[in-house]
Amino acid sequence: MTQPTLIRREDLHLATALHLAASHVPVLPLRAGKGPFGNCPDCADNACGGRPSMKTPGPCACPRPCHAWAAATTDPRVLTSPAWAAAWRCAGVVGYHPGGAGVTVVDLDDADAVTWARATLPPTRTVTTTRGEHWIYRGVMRSVNHVRPGVDIKSLMSYARWLGPGSGTMSTLPPVVLALVVKEEPTPARDAVDSSSATRARWDRNVATGCRHTETYVRTCVSRGVERVQARSEKGAGTAAYGSARFLAKQHTACPGPCGLDALGEDLIDAAVSVGVPEPYARRAVSNGLQAALGATA
Repeated sequence: MTQPTLIRREDLHLATALHLAASHVPVLPLRAGKGPFGNCPDCADNACGGRPSMKTPGPCACPRPCHAWAAATTDPRVLTSPAWAAAWRCAGVVGYHPGGAGVTVVDLDDADAVTWARATLPPTRTVTTTRGEHWIYRGVMRSVNHVRPGVDIKSLMSYARWLGPGSGTMSTLPPVVLALVVKEEPTPARDAVDSSSATRARWDRNVATGCRHTETYVRTCVSRGVERVQARSEKGAGTAAYGSARFLAKQHTACPGPCGLDALGEDLIDAAVSVGVPEPYARRAVSNGLQAALGATA
């Protein structure tokens, strides 16, 4: 009788990684505790300067799986190299870089978070995890942990566990997920306001040579956005600035451009600052809102 062939765990993980890499999903080995493998001595404490793909770009070209998500690759030669062999032997699961695959994972860590998602987020591809679910959307954004209780955003500069293809049809990254990185919080008191620049560029036809709308239409849209922001003087002005910026940008998606959206956004930033939102927070909210119309955020 033929004896069954035993397949080693590392071979299974590597086979999974190679399959994903062939589908243009950057992968890496993760430890049994779900974390990445530590940096080698040459890369410890960022002595190597970091990889070019990291938040602080550096010259590192280490052949080992150092620097967590920044080591993720689709190159089968790297995945099967001797430098990665020890990590595969100790790996507990295959990880992947969502941003590198062009997706965002909404990591729901418990039953309450899943309940919230089902009531709030558009349906998309779903993967069951140990304690909750991963909701996967097409599109990338900033990775932020703890955007609300039990919810993390994993996309750019982050890794996630590969737990299978999941079920359902993947949807485009929706504004409601993009808005999660702009935290709802009480509007600060006015005496804590950072002043907006009085010397910044203003919108006119010189900065909007490719806009197809009339000046009256453009200024009306901005004025309504300013009113919405200023009406939230007690709470949520930052989120109102995000929503108004997103609405404004959507009106210009059919224009050949440029439309001077950055200059228009300055009016929304000024409005948020006028009701107590610190300028860096207001600027980030407006920037994210403008980019949301394109399906990505800074």
